[in-house]
Amino acid sequence: QVQLVESGGGLVQAGDSLRLSCAASGRTFTSNAMGWFRQAPGKEREFVAAISRSGSTLYNTDAVKGRFIISRDNAKNTVYLQMNSLKLEDTAAYYCAATLLGRRLSSRDVYDYWGQGTQVTVSS
Repeated sequence: QVQLVESGGGLVQAGDSLRLSCAASGRTFTSNAMGWFRQAPGKEREFVAAISRSGSTLYNTDAVKGRFIISRDNAKNTVYLQMNSLKLEDTAAYYCAATLLGRRLSSRDVYDYWGQGTQVTVSS
């Protein structure tokens, strides 16, 4: 079992920055690859970024284009998503997820635990 709790969302203006956090408990944190996904109203949940157990990172480059940075602090059992230069289209609920697998990290199907989500709203 893994429990994931996201925090850090909020209402910001376009161009601002936010840092999302996802605190994990349960299964040994270092066993997990971690991912961030987001879902806007009326749209499917989409991949944003992932980080492997070893710290290798993967991004949805079309969506984030170098604006977002994923990182993990194994001592704190926490994964972060630093979001810079936020745009209106970044408005969504953001979810973190955990998987024991080390491949296909951009696919929702490989993740077996999900957080409850944190809302990010970007205004003009």
